[in-house]
Amino acid sequence: MYKSTIEHLKSKDSVIGIVGMGYVGLPLMLRYNAIGFHVLGIDIDESKVAKLNSGESYIEHIPAEKICAARASGFSATSDFSRVAECDALILCVPTPLNKYREPDMSFVINTTDAIKPYLRAGQVVSLESTTYPGTTEEELLPRVQEGGLVVGENIFLVYSPEREDPGNPNFETRTIPKVIGGHTSACLEVGIALYEQAIDQVVPVSSTKAAEMTKLLENIHRAVNIGLVNEMKIVADRMGIDIFEVVDAAATKPFGFTAYYPGPGLGGHCIPIDPFYLTWKAREYGLHTRFIELSGEVNRAMPEYVLSKLMDGLNDSGKALKGSRVLVLGIAYKKNVDDMRESPSVEIMELIEEKGGLVAYSDPHVPVFPKMREHHFELSSEALTAENLASFDAVILATDHDKFDYELIKQHARLVIDSRGKYRAPAEHIIKA
Repeated sequence: MYKSTIEHLKSKDSVIGIVGMGYVGLPLMLRYNAIGFHVLGIDIDESKVAKLNSGESYIEHIPAEKICAARASGFSATSDFSRVAECDALILCVPTPLNKYREPDMSFVINTTDAIKPYLRAGQVVSLESTTYPGTTEEELLPRVQEGGLVVGENIFLVYSPEREDPGNPNFETRTIPKVIGGHTSACLEVGIALYEQAIDQVVPVSSTKAAEMTKLLENIHRAVNIGLVNEMKIVADRMGIDIFEVVDAAATKPFGFTAYYPGPGLGGHCIPIDPFYLTWKAREYGLHTRFIELSGEVNRAMPEYVLSKLMDGLNDSGKALKGSRVLVLGIAYKKNVDDMRESPSVEIMELIEEKGGLVAYSDPHVPVFPKMREHHFELSSEALTAENLASFDAVILATDHDKFDYELIKQHARLVIDSRGKYRAPAEHIIKA
């Protein structure tokens, strides 16, 4: 049957179902729609479904015009999981966060698989894109997909292909980022390649779903460990009176053997702060202790506290206590030039300030109103960055270095600047590097 499934996918008469219409699912929908496939978006969030069907976008870097164009050419969204039966391919793009014990929360993957399984039929391909630990596809999806009598590799096909979206990065798009694919069987892999090779410029097949799952973790652990290293170096350099940003810039001139990573206020986003713990958790099943990974996690998790300590030092030097001081946090998205706040260290910094009795506010041109989050909430709106408003705060913390900020205005009118991003290289009495 796999050959007929491949032919059907290549014909573009097939229907692509994307479950989870967020930062990963929405760009993927637009790509498949753009090349002529009929795409059905499935999401449990009724407000997202309503916005998409009205031609609206809820992600800043995806304009509403693109959603309108997709609607005009056949895209629709639904919260009705029975429509899974209409789809020839199902791509699962759902969250995989950590619980309060920093262990994998697989509830979104499991609940989604349970929601689609009554409507699975012969000839379909199911692809999981959510970042997870090696073995998830085999241990969680495989038995559920086969529960109704279908046989993976014979009349239904199961693959794992990790998402590699980088929201707001103008240098890459869904089409141009190579796609790693692992299949449960060789037939599954061939079907998976047929699913993705039409939408993605380069597909990278690997030997198994486990290998594909591990690939994604290695990519992000590589970054987490190196960021942990440079964050630790930042603390050492600060004690020695050395500018770590100057050092990284100088080291980056070496044309081999060095990759520049820059320190910051902590890790953010849906991958780097989370993915390493998926592997450390799974490694314990094999009696292994991933000390290197866990150490970098400890260093990175300590960065918001380090920024807070620099804030308190700066206020103390001015004869002020943090309690009762007004502090403006600049940038609450997890990285520059996006509205994505997942795991943002800025939010943790805001909470630490409040816990110490500080009066916190924020300014972010990409996040006009503090959104509802699973674990954090502030009844705040973005402050206007005017000379008068900047001067009214006892301190400002540069947490996310958006291009839209007027850095000269901030430098001129803020009483105290805690710079966690290295934007201000020239020494100034009222600027403290953090």
